[in-house]
Amino acid sequence: QVQLVESGGGSVHAGGSLRLSCAVSPYTYKRYCLAWFRQAPAKEREGVAAIDSDGDTYYADSEKNRFTISRDNAKNILHLHINSLQPEDTAMWYCAAARGGYCTDYGPPLRTPTYNYWGQGTQVTVSS
Repeated sequence: QVQLVESGGGSVHAGGSLRLSCAVSPYTYKRYCLAWFRQAPAKEREGVAAIDSDGDTYYADSEKNRFTISRDNAKNILHLHINSLQPEDTAMWYCAAARGGYCTDYGPPLRTPTYNYWGQGTQVTVSS
């Protein structure tokens, strides 16, 4: 059974940082591509970062300087570190998993249809 449980969201001031975490079921963690998406109110869900099972990473072009995606292999946890948070980052943030160890196996690595499993999300609110 695939389980993805996000944590680490909250309310922060602009300019601050957050580290989001996603606890992943062990089979999924070791074998699947993992990614982070965000969905702001009244907007489509968009991919921000993805990581292959062997650690290669992919970032949205507009965000690669602020986001760092990483795996904690000892704990089966996916992280996303976000720097320089802005009010536009206010959104529900989701962890996702795609069958296949490489994020390009079944489509572009940051497109929603590439992913088969989703967590419930963690809310991030950034005030100016």
